[in-house]
Amino acid sequence: MSNTKKTIEAVRSAGLQMEALVIEEFLEGVVAAPHHMCEPDWISLIAPDASKSLKTALLNAKDDIAARSDHGFCEGPAPLERTSRLRAKLESLGFDGFVVPRADAFMGDSVPACSERLRWLTGFSGSAGVGIVLINKAAVFIDGRYTLQVQDQVNLSIYDVFNVNECNPWTWAAKHLNKGSRLAFDPWLLTDALHSQYKRKISEIGAEFVAVKTNPIDEIWVDQPAPPLAPITTHSMRFAGKSSQEKRMSVLDRLIGAKQDAALITSLDSIAWLLNIRGGDVPFTPLALSFLLICADGKVYWFVDKRKLLPHVTKNFDSDIIIQDIEQIGLILKEIVSKLTNISVDKSRVPIFLVSVLENAGTKVINGPDPCLLPKACKNDIEVEGIRAAHIRDGVAMTFFLAWLDKMAPKGLVTEISAAEYLEDCRSRGNLVRDLSFRTISGTGPNGAIVHYDVTSKTNKLLQPGDLYLIDSGAQYLDGTTDVTRTIYITGPDGGPSSEEKDRFTRVLKGHIAIATAEFPIGTCGSQIDILGRKFLWEVGHDYDHGTGHGVGSYLCVHEGPQRIAKGSGGEALKPGMVMSNEPGFYKAGMFGVRIENLILVRKKDNAGRGSLNWLGFETLTCVPIDTRLVEKSLLTKDEITWLNNYHSFVRQKIEPMVDPETAYWLRDATKPLK
Repeated sequence: MSNTKKTIEAVRSAGLQMEALVIEEFLEGVVAAPHHMCEPDWISLIAPDASKSLKTALLNAKDDIAARSDHGFCEGPAPLERTSRLRAKLESLGFDGFVVPRADAFMGDSVPACSERLRWLTGFSGSAGVGIVLINKAAVFIDGRYTLQVQDQVNLSIYDVFNVNECNPWTWAAKHLNKGSRLAFDPWLLTDALHSQYKRKISEIGAEFVAVKTNPIDEIWVDQPAPPLAPITTHSMRFAGKSSQEKRMSVLDRLIGAKQDAALITSLDSIAWLLNIRGGDVPFTPLALSFLLICADGKVYWFVDKRKLLPHVTKNFDSDIIIQDIEQIGLILKEIVSKLTNISVDKSRVPIFLVSVLENAGTKVINGPDPCLLPKACKNDIEVEGIRAAHIRDGVAMTFFLAWLDKMAPKGLVTEISAAEYLEDCRSRGNLVRDLSFRTISGTGPNGAIVHYDVTSKTNKLLQPGDLYLIDSGAQYLDGTTDVTRTIYITGPDGGPSSEEKDRFTRVLKGHIAIATAEFPIGTCGSQIDILGRKFLWEVGHDYDHGTGHGVGSYLCVHEGPQRIAKGSGGEALKPGMVMSNEPGFYKAGMFGVRIENLILVRKKDNAGRGSLNWLGFETLTCVPIDTRLVEKSLLTKDEITWLNNYHSFVRQKIEPMVDPETAYWLRDATKPLK
């Protein structure tokens, strides 16, 4: 008898009356779910009244399966034989190439391990990217955040690398394919909008863009993780502020007003918000893999793995919420929508497979925004108060960390990894914390210049006196999501930061203050104020290749739409209740990086003397000191100095009563006014 069978038999002997194969598949799903700071009670899913002996047997069985799980992810470039095996598979299927997006069927930033196909194939671990493997050529396409990271993680002898803003994947594919070529794709992993881009360009050269029934990477990835299986819980009204029924009524009003019969929602955070549920299927974000159809008659069809539902979750649902098996979504969706006149989908978010199901059912498919997107972004009063409270607790954790760092790093006792681990420990001591909100970016010296640096055991550096150290981190609390970046000078014997470091830091700070203090009329988009974060760097010929601000959810995604502050035209107008980041930066490749990030809340401003327009501004939420050792005071205006001093006074007022005397002493010194 194999070790696995012995382990499963031990579970059955302890009292779980299920087939061995069912138990094993369940535990493989539990093992495949990402680690969270606060682990959910998965045992209740399979044995709500488990005895002590059964709990022990299940935990041992899970550990046994986990110990034997090796899914093939690498710290650096993936083995070349994986690309060779994919090419061989494609040739056997009659294809000339295959598109490999970093995506799953839900099109979010976070994906489960089983969907990390691009990472398994190439080694690239960024949150956005796409690969194309042709029989004789291959390429990876990334955005500006990953320009340096991709060089270390992808084998450049096999893959050419392009910034997607300079060369898009469909144009590249058309250039390297021939008339009659067949480029394959997984219809679950491309949105309808992206599919149209590829198909148009590929068709221009007389080639075919062909959907596969089974992803060929899944066929060659022999140790691919199982789909994750994490418990789904309810999100209390204490934190949500509105009931699911209230939220559904507001969405129904939108549907009825637009004369739409239904909307298909595939964004996991929208579903979590609408149903007041949270899950644990993806890293760092409390989401459950599922789809949802909301109809104008009030019926809601939720497609989910029913094994994930804790008993109390379904008890909180009313009769309008109908739970369906996610594996059957194609068949059930076709049956439901065949009786409808029209249905709204966001074609930039919905996989082409589901759009095809809807079109084949004979209903009119309307391209429209996710109806949850805007109401979810505009936080209610309860959510806002929770977010403020979460940021104070997060500020306490960050203050403990920064005081420790200031003491230990100059002694040569801190590495990038140990710093990130200590900060996680500081956060774990707080109330209501459930997880980090993303993998901590912890980079010193030249690693700080890598915008989304992902420290590994191979790249881990010691923080050296004289370094600029950049740490970008956040946490998931039941009452809010945080995201904060600080650039810290590691005290050394060399007399302080260089004039260049101080100049760049101060220009970033000036941009940060300009955003924080901006006031603007209702109807203003984030793209219209993005220049405020950049203009002081532009004055000396520098810029940064990322947005100045992204939306943030409430115990949801750390990257949330539709609000953003970034280059480009259009975008959603900023509205009261939206939470965003404010994070200008500067990066000198091979030398150092600077970023200062706080979260900010859009609020109404006093309209006195402003005419007929109503005005908005920002409230800063983050409560963490900014390193004034890096400030070149001569570059700051009197108003900017006042802002910095007032901000530090606010931080000191909120945090000092919550820390020990030694940390409070450090905090008073770190926040003392600039004269």
